[in-house]
Amino acid sequence: MKNLTLTIMVAMITNLTLTAQNKKVLFVLSAADTLALDNGRKLRQTGVFLNEFYLAYKSVTENGYLVEFASPNGVVATIDEESINDKYWENSLEIRNEAVAFIKNDNSYHSPITLENALENKDNYIGLIIPGGQGLMIDLLEDNNIPILLKHFAVEKKPTGLICHAPSLILTIPVEENPYIGFKVNAVSPFEEFVIEKFIMKGKPKNRRIAKQLKRVGLNYKSGWPKANYAIKDRNLITSQNPFSSSTFNTLYLEALAGYIETIK
Repeated sequence: MKNLTLTIMVAMITNLTLTAQNKKVLFVLSAADTLALDNGRKLRQTGVFLNEFYLAYKSVTENGYLVEFASPNGVVATIDEESINDKYWENSLEIRNEAVAFIKNDNSYHSPITLENALENKDNYIGLIIPGGQGLMIDLLEDNNIPILLKHFAVEKKPTGLICHAPSLILTIPVEENPYIGFKVNAVSPFEEFVIEKFIMKGKPKNRRIAKQLKRVGLNYKSGWPKANYAIKDRNLITSQNPFSSSTFNTLYLEALAGYIETIK
């Protein structure tokens, strides 16, 4: 009788563990906080774009999924100060205030694991989201862990969400082993990049022209109008264009998660 009880308890614990793993989404965040412009002649504060991060986080967690944060060296992500501006939140200033409070107070946000730890735990995640912001163009674009993570999620057909500037990270995978060649992909559009550089940052960063680079290596780049609420889903890959694309991105990403869960039941 004792053995039977023990067996049942172990099975229950195992089932709970598997359920938690099957509901966990990895959020990879940039840890960069300074962007060099015009060949280093100008420095600008940068980081993760707040609404691209928080609205995705809010959507995932409110639909019952768990989240784990990871960043280079486990450094707490910096938020791009530009992204706190009212213009990126339209009629959602209350959510903006909620987001600001979150990044100040949330323990999990302030305790990210390293990207090496994320790789060790990669089988525990049902999906991956990398929010946009210029910060990732500095550190994640140069991090050797990123192509390994992206290839793992691609091979396992796990939902992978890349927001605004984050689709540029597909370029970290060598062309000859890149599982996303031929996929439809979206990212910040050339015109939006021009506006950002000319009127917001007032300078050119080292890493730019994302759409052109994606097309050059063989991805099928698509875009909407500037500031459009635009995102694309192609198989496991969900990509979006700008800070105004969150609702479309979130809908597509949740659909992808639900679809993936059905395949592993």
